[in-house]
Amino acid sequence: MEKIVDARGLACPQPVIKAKEALKGMEEGILKVLVDNEIAVQNVMKLGNYEGVSPVSEKKSEGEFEILFHVNRESGNMVEAAKEEECLPDARKKGLVAVLSSDQMGGGNEELGRILMKGFVYALTQLEELPETVLLYNGGARLSVEGSQSLEDLKSLEAQGVEILTCGTCLNFYELADKLKVGSVTNMYEIVEKMSGARLVIRP
Repeated sequence: MEKIVDARGLACPQPVIKAKEALKGMEEGILKVLVDNEIAVQNVMKLGNYEGVSPVSEKKSEGEFEILFHVNRESGNMVEAAKEEECLPDARKKGLVAVLSSDQMGGGNEELGRILMKGFVYALTQLEELPETVLLYNGGARLSVEGSQSLEDLKSLEAQGVEILTCGTCLNFYELADKLKVGSVTNMYEIVEKMSGARLVIRP
């Protein structure tokens, strides 16, 4: 059996996510993943090593790479990962809080920062252990309102039980109080309470 995932032209982390989805349905065979840059090769190779599917990469031409995964569940590939998934009735990780304080990720180019943040929020939806709570304040408040490119991803998290909380003061400051489309409004006391009680806080 051979499967092909064409992830050329897709931004991070989509090549990894598409490869992971394809692996889940495979018992035995070869998964071929096509990407168009070396960073994607490295990320997909890491997935293959993590899943134990003997990844091999080859550069076909400029801007064209191929990664092969040799899948054989009978020999133990991915068995433990599959068992873990079956034992997780609730995908949320207790005490894990994601903090989004901007609608951009990192410093530098603003357009790139927004692209990276969109990718970060999407990646949150694909974690095997989701955060218990997502806190949005300052510029991060723009992510949960009408017109946000991350709105559907935040709605997906909420549908899986993740608490989405946006700073009310921030919404008022940016005149967005009537445009909140996911989760609920929070205050600084609750933000501090959630962060101080967290076992792990992640932020882009």
